[in-house]
Amino acid sequence: MQRFFAILLFLGLLGTPSVAYAATVGPSGNPLPRFISLAADKAYMRTGPGLQYPVAWVYTRDNLPLEVIDEHGAWRQVRDFEGVTGWMHVRLLSSKRTAMVTGGARRLFKDADSGSPIRLTADAGVIGEVLECVPDWCHMEIDGTRAWIDRRYIWGVYAGELID
Repeated sequence: MQRFFAILLFLGLLGTPSVAYAATVGPSGNPLPRFISLAADKAYMRTGPGLQYPVAWVYTRDNLPLEVIDEHGAWRQVRDFEGVTGWMHVRLLSSKRTAMVTGGARRLFKDADSGSPIRLTADAGVIGEVLECVPDWCHMEIDGTRAWIDRRYIWGVYAGELID
């Protein structure tokens, strides 16, 4: 019995994978789940994968990060930052990675270090393009300014996800 617990302890100490979610491959050949962004400045989220399903929500903000959680033909089931889920046609979506600042006003820094100079402060809800993510920080571009933010303060990247 002690040997069993020793093995469990050893396995627990091996470390975590670079991505903290278990992705599978969807019918499109892309991983599920994954983050994408809204490509249109007006997009309908439907209750099912087709035009015959009612519109559940209308989005009016391009570049909004969304999480793809399922696929059916040319339709993607997505989840937004508030947890709302529904279906959108692929024409409305982009593989461009964006993220939204969460919680409150957040500082973004020149380097991936809170001791480096502050480049800008972004309010909750501000969206920027994700350029790179290292274990604890993401490099983003917001309104033409590139800066680093602690990944805990954005929605649109997975914990531990590395982006280069």
